[in-house]
Amino acid sequence: MKYTPKEIVAILDEYVIGQNNAKKTIAVALRNRMRRLNLPKEMQEEVTPKNILLIGATGVGKTEIARRLAKTFSLPFVKVEASKYTEVGFVGRDVESMVRDLAMASYALVKKEHKEMIAESIDELTIEKIAKKLIPEPPSSASEEKKEDYKIAVEKMKQKVATGQVDELKIKLEIHKKPDEGLDGSLPPEVAKIQESFSRILGGLDKKEVSKEVTVKEAMTILKNEAAEELLDNEAIKNEALKRAEENGIIFIDEIDKIAVNSKSSSRQDPSKEGVQRDLLPIIEGSTVTTKLGQLSSEHILFIGAGAFHLARPSDLIPELQGRFPLRVEMESLDEKALYDILTIPKNSILRQYAELLRTENVEIVFDENSIKAMAKFAALANEKTEDIGARRLHTVIERVMEDISFKADEFAGEKITIDENLVSSKLSDLIENVDHARYIL
Repeated sequence: MKYTPKEIVAILDEYVIGQNNAKKTIAVALRNRMRRLNLPKEMQEEVTPKNILLIGATGVGKTEIARRLAKTFSLPFVKVEASKYTEVGFVGRDVESMVRDLAMASYALVKKEHKEMIAESIDELTIEKIAKKLIPEPPSSASEEKKEDYKIAVEKMKQKVATGQVDELKIKLEIHKKPDEGLDGSLPPEVAKIQESFSRILGGLDKKEVSKEVTVKEAMTILKNEAAEELLDNEAIKNEALKRAEENGIIFIDEIDKIAVNSKSSSRQDPSKEGVQRDLLPIIEGSTVTTKLGQLSSEHILFIGAGAFHLARPSDLIPELQGRFPLRVEMESLDEKALYDILTIPKNSILRQYAELLRTENVEIVFDENSIKAMAKFAALANEKTEDIGARRLHTVIERVMEDISFKADEFAGEKITIDENLVSSKLSDLIENVDHARYIL
């Protein structure tokens, strides 16, 4: 990746409004990982990522920054909730499962990339399989002339399949069942092996193949997956996925404040919370975890912790864990201007989404300038008077404004509807004034 921190921030600006400090910190962390790969091998081992702690209320863009970054630059990424983990020895998910989740996310990402690289070969093999299903192969005792005719007929049929001329024809397929289908990649290896063994035993009792009659169009989708499995080098994908997870993986630990023990509480000995914090230490510091793909070292994985820290403070985390998140960024609250920008600037803003959704019903929606300002104002007021849920409030506000139009969309087909300030005020002003109603409806 050749992007400078400034270019990374510019890309994030297209999707996330404000929060420049957070964007800058994450962009530098990402760039440092690229710089590390250009160092001599012995120096690379010494340079570890500087993990980040994002502190801010819900809905200000903590998760969106990290998720958008991973999606844009094709990085293995998982988002986990700290509150769903339990200490080793208690019933529940252990913290190592987040690393196993990352391995599977990396595998899916690399497999998708490899599929795209050989997409033409997959299509060719799929078309050939369907053509041979449509034209029966002559017996081995057939004359050379018959065999040559068969080859010509298959070539002609391949062209018809490729151009969609035979999409509605029916063919019979033998669909192979995968023995490991539905297995949970986040399970501990020992449990996964037991589950896999049971699956194989039960799978052996069941038929390995299922015969199904489908159209050529449906067969294209089914056989593409089979063709991909035949052509892809699974071992190479696994090795690359492991390397990519180790070198470029990002684990986003949300709600990290929920495992902090408030210093005001009568006792700090909460086994489920402090135990999880202690279990996180070796994972974040760097340890080797057994995954379905093999041994994965977490030493160079970037961990981003995030939390609102309303009831607890970062200092309520155990000191060892605090030390493993050296970079701290306080996220800014979203004011009326920020909410207005969120509605207008991002590539696929909420307003554009609503307009495009209703365009599918042949209804053209136009939001005038004053209506957008009014929605931002009402969202800011609702956040002020009730709980501050940041940009998520905009979804509630717009849904309230658009509810009737969306419900009666079929009646407005072919029309152009302008959303103005009066419509917004009529839908929201009474609710905002009545705080009790706003609490439950907005």
